[in-house]
Formats: sequence, structure tokens, C-alpha cells
Amino acid sequence: MDVFLEQLINGLTIGSFYALIALGYSMVYGILKLINFAHGDFFALGSYVGYTVLVFGSAVITTHFGLWGGLMAAMIIAAVCVAFVGIMVERAAYRPIYPAGRLPAVVSALGASIFIQNTIMVIWGPRYQAYPASLIPNIHIQIGGLHITMLQIVILIMSFMLLGILYWIIQKTTFGAAIRATALDKDTASLMGVDFNKVIFFIFTLGPALGAMTGVMVGMYYRQISFTMGWNYGLKAFTATIMGGIGNLPGAMFGGLILGVLEMFGAAYISAAWKDVFVFLILILVLIFRPTGLFGEKVAEKV
Repeated sequence: MDVFLEQLINGLTIGSFYALIALGYSMVYGILKLINFAHGDFFALGSYVGYTVLVFGSAVITTHFGLWGGLMAAMIIAAVCVAFVGIMVERAAYRPIYPAGRLPAVVSALGASIFIQNTIMVIWGPRYQAYPASLIPNIHIQIGGLHITMLQIVILIMSFMLLGILYWIIQKTTFGAAIRATALDKDTASLMGVDFNKVIFFIFTLGPALGAMTGVMVGMYYRQISFTMGWNYGLKAFTATIMGGIGNLPGAMFGGLILGVLEMFGAAYISAAWKDVFVFLILILVLIFRPTGLFGEKVAEKV
């Protein structure tokens, strides 16, 4: 039972990473019907920005804000920087070709992904980079036979707080209603006074920012980061988006959590070497029996 609970906690931790990244995919697809392949690289870029802040500014940050405050400061700085990059990518790579249709936008997204990935490699180098171990708390907590770390607890709390805040913004605020209306029917929402450009600005600010904060948390959790990590995590997050129902934000959240738990249970009880095969097999079964995802795709109702 203790092993089951440990794997469940591990799965929820990994799943929270997938869920936060998946939200970026889901928001962009919901508004623009565009698969933003560059989103995984925003996540990787945020991880490297956080690494740079902690390596070169650790003395100043931890002196003023303490250990946990320093880690939070690294996440906030990474979020701001990558949000700015997200806006620039939207302006340079996506906005000029919106009228051309979906296929050119997908090709442009792939080009933006390759550009960001290679930029990371040029700036930080092709080798793995390691988050400073001295700044990552290594506090273990034992409850009976259950072993967890303080870092896992902090990451889970931060992840669920971010998920909850975004859900509240989308579901409970006026601007969130504008986003949902635009996702359902852009033309009608524009006629009702919704500023489409402001909605685009919001999703290309918030999505990359969430991805960047997730990248810092992944760096804290695994200690090592790579310039190619954006593709791997982006693919898993995109899988979670499809599993939950593409364009459905709550579906993306739960899809990411489910994917992480399935991956950990597959690694623990079947084989770590086959965990990815197991996950994608589940995805294939979902698409066969539930093509719109577990929670359904958000579409406009015709009346």
C-alpha cells in the first residue's frame, strides 16, 4: 500500500507538470484552432532562465528572500521573460499568417519551435545543465512506510494553486467569459464587443508564463535540464490535451494528472522501459472509444 501511495504522489507530481504545459496547448487551440508546437520550447526556455537566475543570482536572491523565496523569485523572473518571448513569437511567427489558414500556421509553429530550441543550445550549450544542489531543499518526510520529500509537497501545492487560479480566471471572471466566448464563436464574440487581440495577447502571455514556471519546477525536481526537453514534455502534454479533450481547459488539467499517474503506475508495475508505450496505448484506446477525449471538446452549439 505504501508503494502504491508513493507512486500515486510521484504520478500526481509528474502529472501536474503535464497539466500546466497542456493548458497552454489547450488555450491556443481553443482560440485559434492552432497547435502551438513551440509551447514545449517555452517550457524549456523557462527552465534555463530559472537555472541562470539561481546560478548567477543565488547569493543576492537567497539573502533577500530566503531559500524558498529565492526559488519563487526564479520562477517569477522566468515567467516574465518567457511571457515576453511568447508575445514576440505570436507577433512575428503567427499573426502575419492567420489569414492563410491552419497549415501555414502549423508549419510556422514548427519553425518557431526549432528556432527556440537551437537558440537555447547556442546560449547555454548542448550539454545537460544542473540546477545547484545547494539551493534545492532535500528534506525527506516519512509517514509510516510512506516516503515523500518536502520538494514534492511544495511542487504539488504550487501546481494546484496555479491550476486553480487559472480555472478561476477562465470560469469566474469577465475576461474569462470573453475568452470562452471567443473559443466558442470568434465572429459572434467580436460582434458582442470582445477584443480579439486582447484575448490573443492574454493566452500568449499566460500560456508561456505557466510553461516557464513549470520548467523551473521540473529543474528543481530532476536537477538536470536539456535543450531538447521541450519536445519530450511538449509531446506528453499534447497527449494529455488530446486525452482530456482538446480546447477543454478542465479536460487538459485532468488529462495531465491522469497521464502522470498512468505513467508512474506503468513504470512501477509493468516496466519502466515500456511506460511510454503504455501511456500511448491508453491514448489510442481513448481516441477509439472516445474520439473527443475523456471530457469532450468544447464546441459551439448550433441553435
